[in-house]
Amino acid sequence: MQKINRLEYLICLLFLLPGMMKAQSDSLSEKIANYEMHIDLDVEQKKLHGNTRLQWKNNSDQPVDELFFHMYYNAFRNSKSTFFSERGVPAFLTNNIDEECGWAWTHIHSFKDQNSNELKDSMQYVQTDDENIHDKTVLKIDLVDPVGPGESREFVFNWEAKIPKTMPRTGYNRDYYFFAQWFPKLGVLEPAGMRFAESTKWNCHQYHSNGEYYSNFGDYEVYITLPEDFVVAATGELRSLAKDSETKTWYFDAHDVIDFTWTCSPHYKVMREKYKHTEISLYYYDYKELFTDRYLSTIKYAMQFLDEHIGSYPYNTLSIIDPPIHGMFTGGMEYPNLVTSLSFRFFPEGFRTPETLVVHEYIHQYFMQMVATHELEEAWMDEGITSYYESRILDELFGENRSTIEFAGFKTGNKTFNRVEFFGMDHPSIAPNSIKSWEYKHGGYGTIAYNKAALWIQTLEGLLGTDMLDNIMKSYFDTWKFRHPCRNDFIEIVNTMVRESLPEQFPNGMDWFFDQVLYGTATCDYALASINNLEQNPGRGYYEDRNNCEILEENFESKYKSTIVLHRLDEMYFPQEVLLKFEDGTTQLHYWNGESRAHSIEVYTDLKVISAEIDPLRKIYIDKNFNNNSLCLSDQSKALSGLRQRILIRIQGLLEALALLI
Repeated sequence: MQKINRLEYLICLLFLLPGMMKAQSDSLSEKIANYEMHIDLDVEQKKLHGNTRLQWKNNSDQPVDELFFHMYYNAFRNSKSTFFSERGVPAFLTNNIDEECGWAWTHIHSFKDQNSNELKDSMQYVQTDDENIHDKTVLKIDLVDPVGPGESREFVFNWEAKIPKTMPRTGYNRDYYFFAQWFPKLGVLEPAGMRFAESTKWNCHQYHSNGEYYSNFGDYEVYITLPEDFVVAATGELRSLAKDSETKTWYFDAHDVIDFTWTCSPHYKVMREKYKHTEISLYYYDYKELFTDRYLSTIKYAMQFLDEHIGSYPYNTLSIIDPPIHGMFTGGMEYPNLVTSLSFRFFPEGFRTPETLVVHEYIHQYFMQMVATHELEEAWMDEGITSYYESRILDELFGENRSTIEFAGFKTGNKTFNRVEFFGMDHPSIAPNSIKSWEYKHGGYGTIAYNKAALWIQTLEGLLGTDMLDNIMKSYFDTWKFRHPCRNDFIEIVNTMVRESLPEQFPNGMDWFFDQVLYGTATCDYALASINNLEQNPGRGYYEDRNNCEILEENFESKYKSTIVLHRLDEMYFPQEVLLKFEDGTTQLHYWNGESRAHSIEVYTDLKVISAEIDPLRKIYIDKNFNNNSLCLSDQSKALSGLRQRILIRIQGLLEALALLI
């Protein structure tokens, strides 16, 4: 390099400074873990050959002398891994796996630090969550030179992976490939005070069958070399495409993301549209072209909704993957800048599975991709919040009572779907929302993490009002985007804003609410027990004189004393509104704190109360039985049992199960 004098240096600095400042201001996250990867896909051997350069920053105040890596593909190394032992994989997904040797693994051949020290001999597999010696999904590497507080360090490692055949979320089938949780990936060092960490520690769980992924933000530069006829979709933006003999190398880069995912196939068709600055790319097979309009119109509506209600989507790309039938095991998932859905041609159009999935997975771009919570430890913060917004978006787009199914005159909405799924459980009190994903040992993970949490967030909206909840969620997103919050951080924002905005209703905040819905296992059921209209008559009998039986002369201002009796049948309690209707059609709204097991409302009027209803606006959406919330003295009593919705939802589940068998 040619020498320059001090004046020339200052002039150069003046020119470069604005660009340097802009680059710093454009950074959205702290960028703890940054990856440069060169990947070769061997379609004959079904292998990946990788070379990774990792730049990692120690963001704690303690020196670090060991690293922990996720080795996800080792979950599919054998049938005794923790992943398989917890749930296993359906037989139809593992057909011929032994004959074709479709089992998988990841192996690091060389691991060097910045001083070229070879650390391979220090590597050992550890079980951070159980004592399963057959599980090799977490790798510990001891360092020669500890990484000091605030120091950045570079590591280079070469690795090889055998690609699994037809496994959940990842793998290959025929010439369709999907790569999720596919490379040796660093865990998260949590400094003291981050989430639940009391002291600096590595958070690197084994690969469990329930729950998903937790990673630091960073930049990715990924070069993928594969046969020239393959089309690639990936996280981030395609920067170059280079052809060499019979292969092509696709270069993608992605900034401020927690992961990198990609897929390839020689059969992909691509349709592109724009929403503001974001290019939307839909990847599909020929026979799925009939779904393209449904996907693109729905995703643009979802992007607009979250743009207005939560915050802007900052990335320039969004890829939607509609996998082929033989790749459906990778459908219905979320990754940075890339989501997968599912569609089946034999589904009636009124079964809105494609729309539901693409909305749900896009919402995850906000809640677990940008607000990077830990689904393995707190699944509701990803799936529950996402399921709540899924209902809002779809109900607003298609109509509240037909947003999930609209077929042959039958209709059901997304919120109703959540209710049927949760309260249709044999044991809805099987577990609280606060446990880790693999602690749902006896079932309930999906319905509790997704459906129950969506119901109680809907109830929180009912108690606080939609505008108030929107303000809370905007504040939560703005405060914690590109960071890693836990439930305490969410609750703190709720309590602070509620005490400030609703001091008369909830002067102490909402801990009483979270104690029940998040940490508790109780259910909610309020019932209207009776309505009694008693005509007021003068008193009769002995009063002043034991020898004089008399009828008192009383002047009543009201003709009737009406008594309405309410019951709290289950353990949860919430403040309630009770609507009374009189025989002339007029109404009165009464308020009850909802705490006692039985409560009565007494009114004095010249008109009979002919009906009463608890929670007429359905604010307490987690109440399991709306049918007993009302009582009518006429012959107009409600007989709706939700049977039609239950039948339709079971039909949808049956259709999806049948699709998996194809």
